[in-house]
Amino acid sequence: MTANFAIIPSSEILKIIPFLSILNDHKISEAILKERVLEMSTQNYECIGISYDEKLIGICGMWFQTRHYAGKSVEVDHVVIEENFRGKKIGDQLMQFVYNYAKSKKCRWVELNTYVHNFPSHKFYYNQGFVAKGYHFVKEL
Repeated sequence: MTANFAIIPSSEILKIIPFLSILNDHKISEAILKERVLEMSTQNYECIGISYDEKLIGICGMWFQTRHYAGKSVEVDHVVIEENFRGKKIGDQLMQFVYNYAKSKKCRWVELNTYVHNFPSHKFYYNQGFVAKGYHFVKEL
């Protein structure tokens, strides 16, 4: 199955809200998600829309920054693909799009976080050539 990948224009960024709601188990209100996504779109954030038959079936956020240890890099964030489209190699296609897009923006490094309990994603990213370099700690204030 071949999907289509395109950067979602900032003027259309709110169409990612349903996917973020799924990712967060609907624990964050739609109003707060909208507020945050609009703010994100003014920062170094871009989002890939994944489409099949002109229907949005997934998203992949990207944060661009320069890291002292890596130089210019992209951090992949909140990858969500509708459940009935999983296992069809769309993730492989998505990551190839990310790699090519990041290279076009002169990035040298792709990094990401994944939830510790999301074992299928760990296997996927290891198969993509990612290595675990550390732990991502958080503390709510």
